[in-house]
Amino acid sequence: MSKPTEAVDLFLAGHACSQAVLAAYAPALGLDLDVATRIAAPFAAGMRLGEVCGAATGAFMVLGLALCTEDCIVREGRATIAAAISEFAGKFQERCGSLDCPDIIDCDVRTPEGVKMALEKGLFVTKCAPAVRAACEILQDMLARDASLPSPTPPARV
Repeated sequence: MSKPTEAVDLFLAGHACSQAVLAAYAPALGLDLDVATRIAAPFAAGMRLGEVCGAATGAFMVLGLALCTEDCIVREGRATIAAAISEFAGKFQERCGSLDCPDIIDCDVRTPEGVKMALEKGLFVTKCAPAVRAACEILQDMLARDASLPSPTPPARV
């Protein structure tokens, strides 16, 4: 199964957008699935603050796991990930219209009324699931292209 399809299936089965994206890639990147879903949980619905879409933040986590090396603890070592995040953000904005959750789904899910409206209008299926798919398709393209980058040290299994 493709990563975009796997992530959308996870999302539609109940995972948050951030969890679905990270969970689809986690095992291949050496991260335990349970740990991945717990790490990504706070990032759903724009970090519960109506900020950057959880699908995008899940993708940022994937990029960090895939592209960061041991030298990511210093500024110079983060140059590759900074460029990748910038590229991803631009492509995600092109596909989804924004990086921010409320702009993508046309609803503010920070409030109970907003969540109710999103559920009634089916926005999680019609807006969020496509954002999850877009995040994974962009990741898929970037990771395939960046396969020529130096491989990061395989992370320890958590």
